[in-house]
Amino acid sequence: MATKVPETYGSLVFNDKVMRDKLPKDVYKALKKTIENNTHLELDVANSVAVAMKEWAVENGATHFTHWFQPMTGYTAEKHDSFITPVGNGEVIMDFSGKELVKGEPDASSFPSGGLRATFEARGYTAWDPTSPAFIKDGTLCIPTAFCSYSGEALDKKTPLLRSMEALSKSATRIINLLGNTEVTGVLSTVGSEQEYFLINKEDYKKRKDLIFTGRTLLGAMPPKGQEMEDHYFGALRPRVAAFMHELDEELWKLGIPAKTKHNEVAPCQHELAPVFETANVAVDHNQLTMEMMRRIADKHGFRCLLHEKPFEGINGSGKHNNWSMTTNTGDNLLEPGKTPAENTQFLLFLAAIIKAVDEYADLMRISVASAGNDHRLGANEAPPAIVSIFLGDELTEVIEAIENDTLFKNSKKEQMNAGAVVLPHFFKDTTDRNRTSPFAFTGNKFEFRMLGSALSVAGPNVVLNTAVADELDIFYEELKSVSADEMENAVHELVKKTIMAHKRIIFNGNGYSDEWVEEAEKRGLYNLRSTPEALKEWISEKNVNLFTKHAIFTKNEIDSRYDILLEGYSKTLHIESETLFDMVNKEFLPAVMQFEERLTSSISAKKAIGVGSTKTEEKMLSEISDKYDEIFELVSKLKADTLKAEEIEAQDDKAIYYMETIIPDMDAVRVIADSIEGYIPEDIRPYPDYSKILFYV
Repeated sequence: MATKVPETYGSLVFNDKVMRDKLPKDVYKALKKTIENNTHLELDVANSVAVAMKEWAVENGATHFTHWFQPMTGYTAEKHDSFITPVGNGEVIMDFSGKELVKGEPDASSFPSGGLRATFEARGYTAWDPTSPAFIKDGTLCIPTAFCSYSGEALDKKTPLLRSMEALSKSATRIINLLGNTEVTGVLSTVGSEQEYFLINKEDYKKRKDLIFTGRTLLGAMPPKGQEMEDHYFGALRPRVAAFMHELDEELWKLGIPAKTKHNEVAPCQHELAPVFETANVAVDHNQLTMEMMRRIADKHGFRCLLHEKPFEGINGSGKHNNWSMTTNTGDNLLEPGKTPAENTQFLLFLAAIIKAVDEYADLMRISVASAGNDHRLGANEAPPAIVSIFLGDELTEVIEAIENDTLFKNSKKEQMNAGAVVLPHFFKDTTDRNRTSPFAFTGNKFEFRMLGSALSVAGPNVVLNTAVADELDIFYEELKSVSADEMENAVHELVKKTIMAHKRIIFNGNGYSDEWVEEAEKRGLYNLRSTPEALKEWISEKNVNLFTKHAIFTKNEIDSRYDILLEGYSKTLHIESETLFDMVNKEFLPAVMQFEERLTSSISAKKAIGVGSTKTEEKMLSEISDKYDEIFELVSKLKADTLKAEEIEAQDDKAIYYMETIIPDMDAVRVIADSIEGYIPEDIRPYPDYSKILFYV
């Protein structure tokens, strides 16, 4: 029976419709005021909301509640408490108070804190975020919350995001009002997160230690066919995959997640899901839920969902495209150029602020997507380069060139598309092409930040975008606040012109994958932060510390703690990969090679014993494989010794650099030799499924 989507959508969410039905009018108005105007919520209101939320949750089968939060692990966390309260005589009632709704107390010492919390300083708090609706998952009422330490430092991804959204709203509203639009009282950053992922057979996954422990294959030669035929992209969905996607859509819709688009991606077994735009805070929560539901539902269908940025060498990895824009409380998209973008003063001012923000804080944008896994993608011919630049397209580029040169922009009339067949309908072409090689591309009424890795929380990149743009808008406000209404348009024109001339180096509409662009970017003085350790050094630069502290996004201690957490996470990731590779090679791969050598030796001995046939081929193969066996053994021994040295390094920045400069090349060297002889080993003694089995048998 077909799902009735309108009835199902949001059925497990304590959304606005439910609140209107369940809450007294005065309580509903007070809660809406808190959500829309960022005002304080009184305890008596919280108590009324808690009662209604509990009743609704119990009606929908919930027995427990949890404060659902996002620590700096990049995952979500939850501690479940039941609604039951003993009342004597062996009886209980289902109870839930405003205090329990508003505040929780999880252990703060067992999550990454970068030194903000010591082991003996265990107290931490979760605080209800009323701007993101509660939902029911697995019979538990999940209440989205922020997570902070006993002394008030942010220990999560949500708190800085909320701070950055408030900063952007304040700065954007102020300058919109200055331009004469006084109806606007708030601005929201909006996000749509396209999510790429792989689906492989669960049984194959279970046979590979590297996938289990690291999320990516540390060994594996390319199969005879990869993605070069380009036949998987947008191809017809296989029945098992279609069934998975259908159930995923249904479960996401129940949680109020607006899953919209699904299709096959470029690499074999790779797929993508894209939602409709939402406010940044809700979009971040929903993307975390989407990744969780992908893993859970994949398991039910006999799959394993891989969200690592680069699970397989030689084919595309997975990214997450962060489509970002700004919308006023009156419903206007601030990045909508309109029919005449050259005459849209407000749009051009915000565009100039974004151009300036990306140029001045390109290092922060690169840092916001930095991880050991994503380093495998950035710069390859599948993802944007590690160099941050902006793609504007032909029309907007012509607009800003006209402004820069004080020339008249000739509005380009939309060209009618004629595909050459009479039967095909004619339609108007867009005024600009798309550029998938650009890290930050304007795509009509939003910017698409394409550098994110598939496993990344989208909170960090949006914190950077919101804060950097807020800062530039504040600078613009200071320049324009004394200008009269009659002179405002000319003043904005001059400000936009000055900004473009100073920051046009960041605009690049060409091929971001080309070597020529790398050379050109260097001439322009743009950052090219190729690895995570290189990028992270910029996190604590004076410029960036000043940005975050000025807008109260992070304290200096919070900035330093995140620096330590990111460095430590990078080193730990590579340590686990190194230990896993050592384990696989010594316990699985080399014994399989030895078994094959024994088989060759037996064949040679048998032929010689009966004096039939030449043994030249077997002897040559045995010699080559024996030499490579010895080489692998030496290389993996070096890897182990170097990993032990790495763990003796105390300073986190030095340790991360050592892992980058020594351990990664060690692992690569082992892999090159192992992969070169993988194809010789017969399938019956091969210790794990190879790429052919994993990628082409779903």
